[in-house]
Amino acid sequence: MFPVIACLLIPGFELRAALLARPRLVLRPAALAPVEGTEPLLGPVTAVAAAAGIRPGMRLGEALATCPSLVLVEQDPARAEQAWEGLLRRLEDAGFAVEPAEPGCVYFETRGVERLYGGLEKALERALAAVGTGWEARVGAAERRFAALAAASVARAGQALVVSDERRSEFLGPLPLDLLPLERERAGELRELGVRRLGELARLPGAAVAERLGPIGRHAWSLARGGAAAPPHGRRPPAEIAEAIEFPEAIDNELTIRRALAALVDTILARPERADRFVRKLAVTAKLVGGGSWRRTATLRDPTAERDRLRAALGPKLTELPAPVTGLGLELVELTASRGHQLELVRTEGAKLDDRLHEGLRQVRAATGTGSVCTVVEVAPWSRIPEARALLVPRDE
Repeated sequence: MFPVIACLLIPGFELRAALLARPRLVLRPAALAPVEGTEPLLGPVTAVAAAAGIRPGMRLGEALATCPSLVLVEQDPARAEQAWEGLLRRLEDAGFAVEPAEPGCVYFETRGVERLYGGLEKALERALAAVGTGWEARVGAAERRFAALAAASVARAGQALVVSDERRSEFLGPLPLDLLPLERERAGELRELGVRRLGELARLPGAAVAERLGPIGRHAWSLARGGAAAPPHGRRPPAEIAEAIEFPEAIDNELTIRRALAALVDTILARPERADRFVRKLAVTAKLVGGGSWRRTATLRDPTAERDRLRAALGPKLTELPAPVTGLGLELVELTASRGHQLELVRTEGAKLDDRLHEGLRQVRAATGTGSVCTVVEVAPWSRIPEARALLVPRDE
């Protein structure tokens, strides 16, 4: 029997996080403003805005014409990252080994805590209680990842919906294609062919879908049939080292900002919590003068604690600042476990290549998250069903 995979989902998480500083806007028609320099499409919207005819992905001009009183909320990625980390820690404190997919969506396995809380339903209720009612989270559980995500997507706020494997096809069949990670053009192409539901896509021959839509279509077809059953893997605890500088007035001078960043690098490397470990991934944040925040991350090819290399990695990011700043912050997102490199007197043939491969895998995991690097393992090469012949197993090393 496969373990039960649970998915906790918070729709519109970025908007909810940005509204933490402006809670009154929850009762008004509001939407997350598009990022400067990108296509003018709205992000998540409040319930009041949805009732007025505003929907996520609507063009800005059309939305303002539909609802002139619409309030545009500036994106606040730093606050969203901080809030998301707090929610993940609450789940971990409750005993769940979490694998975050993106802010607002996290997977976890319930087998290890079902006996602790008295069953599957009680464990899912405990996960919802750990997050709190203010986020309007919902949980879906199934034996396959996409089925768990689909169950969470259709569940009501505060509800835990469990889908058995016997009912998986029946449950997924009537759901819309919007749940699939398809580009707008690909989804439109399927609709033109008369495919509007997951069940309709799942009933098509996989080879025909792959020939028409390529690998992306084949992946969507596999998801429509339930997706992979690989269990979630708990994340590595992040580093808790951060420094910040508040400016007495808004700063728009690049030289001043770079000097502030250099001071932050010196200060954070001197923190005793680092314990001489090397930095693998770090992030620079800024408070913008018009409200909202800005955040960029950098993953280093070779972990280091050299000040010049850290400044060189973050310096180009500062040119992307969209507005003057009132504060600057620096976070050490991921540190190495060791404090140095052990050298060998005689290295075996191929050891240097192996080291490069392992370091490359660690760099990819640091940039994209746990479970992003997988190994194909053959389990049933004789099967006539392509997706049953092999499994994607997350690779730790």
